[in-house]
Amino acid sequence: MKKSELIFTAILVPVDFLMLILAALAAYFLRFTPFVKGVRPVIFDLSLQYYFNIVFFIALAWLIIFAFSGLYSTKSSSHFIDEFYRIFSSCSGGIMLILVVIFARRELFSSRFIVLAGWIFSIIFVFIGRFLIHLIRQEFFRKGIGVNNLLVIGDDKTAKNIIQLIKNNSSFGARVIKEFNNCNEKLIKRISNFIKNNQVNEILLCANLNEEISLQLVDFCNDHNIVYKYVPNLFEAQAVNVDVQYIAGIPIIELKRTPLDGWGKIFKRIFDVIGSIFAIIVFSPIMLLTASAIKFDSKGPIFFGYKRIGQYGKPFFYFKFRSMIKQAHQMRYDPKFRNKVEDIRGWNNDNPMIKYKNDPRITKVGKFIRKYSIDELPEFFNVLIGKMSLVGPRPHEPEEVAKYKKYHKKVLTIKPGMTGIAQISGRSDLSFNEETRLDIYYIEKWSIKMDLYILFRTPFILFKKRKAE
Repeated sequence: MKKSELIFTAILVPVDFLMLILAALAAYFLRFTPFVKGVRPVIFDLSLQYYFNIVFFIALAWLIIFAFSGLYSTKSSSHFIDEFYRIFSSCSGGIMLILVVIFARRELFSSRFIVLAGWIFSIIFVFIGRFLIHLIRQEFFRKGIGVNNLLVIGDDKTAKNIIQLIKNNSSFGARVIKEFNNCNEKLIKRISNFIKNNQVNEILLCANLNEEISLQLVDFCNDHNIVYKYVPNLFEAQAVNVDVQYIAGIPIIELKRTPLDGWGKIFKRIFDVIGSIFAIIVFSPIMLLTASAIKFDSKGPIFFGYKRIGQYGKPFFYFKFRSMIKQAHQMRYDPKFRNKVEDIRGWNNDNPMIKYKNDPRITKVGKFIRKYSIDELPEFFNVLIGKMSLVGPRPHEPEEVAKYKKYHKKVLTIKPGMTGIAQISGRSDLSFNEETRLDIYYIEKWSIKMDLYILFRTPFILFKKRKAE
């Protein structure tokens, strides 16, 4: 691990401590403001000196809770939603500790308002402190300070996308200094010669190597203190959620089912119902305006409905705002029409999906509402009735599902979603196998945090230009 990573991780400890102290002081002074005293008069005696002494030791105890919660992990997530969730959980655990101590001592703290306000302020202040550290670190990355030198192996589309993403985004804290395309038996020797004159911190494998070369590469990285990372293939993406047991020293690996079984399924359904009702209320004015625009723009119904495949391969009635000319769906697989347009998906036995570039069937209003996914707003009603979910794999058409290979059908084990991890990772620019790999990862690693992150990212992705536009 680089020294800069250790330094930034260590800085978080005093910053968190300072923010906890400031949060406690903010709660104290808020309690004694004229407005709060006017609502609830102060009938207790709590000096600032006595209060600060208590807060000092409480803040130290909270740092221990933060450490056990993984807030000081050198591999902590860079996602703000995940970071906020950890902070919220840790501060909530800290406030529970305070309540337990108060209960055990059979003494009531002078002000319940200060305890509640301190909890809220601690979440806000700690998050702000970490956000400032994040901004400072990003500025260092932009100047090339503390950046990891990355060597990429592979020449497929995935490797090229990763390389381009790293080059365009300094926030990853990585710099691609070399690309190796030929993955033959001389690979290790070529890498060894390269690192003699160049510092390499990480190696990212984006290609399928034979077992012997793969083991040699892992050993090479271990011997030279280089971090080894790789992009999993389709099977490995299905095996990310495993349980390991040992029988007589022999590891037995069990592929675990999705967390969306049992209580996970119940929590997700509650989340979908609440979220869809809220969205329908918020977006109802936009839906009314869209319906009016469609009616005046072209002939045909306001909504377009047809059959798509849902959970367990069962068909359901899928509908959205009509964005194409009347009877456009009948032209989708028409050979004469296909000869006139360019299919950027390349529909065949290996790729069951179709996407036409500059699709002539799209209306003027349709072009606008498709660009910002306004045409998909009626899907909230499908979420409400339980046919879809807010987050999940894209619902595919029967003609597409008919061409699924066996391992593709994993995406049919849960409800399709309005948005998903594939949509925020490339939308229609991804190949079908890339999309499937991401959807399988989502199924295996689902959590409410992941759903919140995907929903948070979705509005920003809508403004990204796609190949079909």
